[in-house]
Amino acid sequence: MSNTSPQSDSVDILFKLNAVGVQFGRVNALVDCTLTIGRGERLALVGANGSGKSTLLRHLHGLLPASSGHMLKPVPARQAMLFQRPYMLRTSVQNNVAMGLWLSGMRWGAARQQALVALERVGLVDLALRSGKTLSGGQQQRLALARAWAIKPQVLLLDEPTASLDPTAKREVESLMGEFADAGMTLIFSSHNLGQVKRLASRVIYLEHGHVLADAPVKAFFGGALPPAAAQFLKGELG
Repeated sequence: MSNTSPQSDSVDILFKLNAVGVQFGRVNALVDCTLTIGRGERLALVGANGSGKSTLLRHLHGLLPASSGHMLKPVPARQAMLFQRPYMLRTSVQNNVAMGLWLSGMRWGAARQQALVALERVGLVDLALRSGKTLSGGQQQRLALARAWAIKPQVLLLDEPTASLDPTAKREVESLMGEFADAGMTLIFSSHNLGQVKRLASRVIYLEHGHVLADAPVKAFFGGALPPAAAQFLKGELG
């Protein structure tokens, strides 16, 4: 199965990676990665720990430079990224959202007002005056989603966004991700939860030891022919 995108030429291209490699010392975290990612995709990255999922996300977001190859962004797009354990500022929930808006150039008063709109969007407006650090794990992830949504990103990257959450919190975060995607946001997320991948993704990329070994529409990934390593991974995760 090819590791190039199944996207057609009619889809706006947001990321085009050509033989990208990322190294940490002698460790090849990403190897010869060639991908095209289009606007409006719901792209899931799957694979075992250490397979390169987080490295690829961080490279797409500009946090890790390529050691070889290059990435093009033909269509400029606003991006936001959520991490598995989002960092909370030692201030109120409202100010946690407002700070990012203020740093982007918005006046503080307007930023605080817009923060309330974002908190309403994720169901946290009633907690606006609480300290962000006192929230539960699920609430903190929803707060992180509010911070991202507030800046109106066109691309949202998420690294294991529900990995440490209880089932109720997972459903809440998944619901918000789906709503954002339905509104036109491009989602690129890593996940060990294959049920979540089925529910949210339109396309799946399987990585192993930094290599992209499979790249397919979600239905083909779960129901079609896969390279042996990807098929074995899928069998192990579902078995």
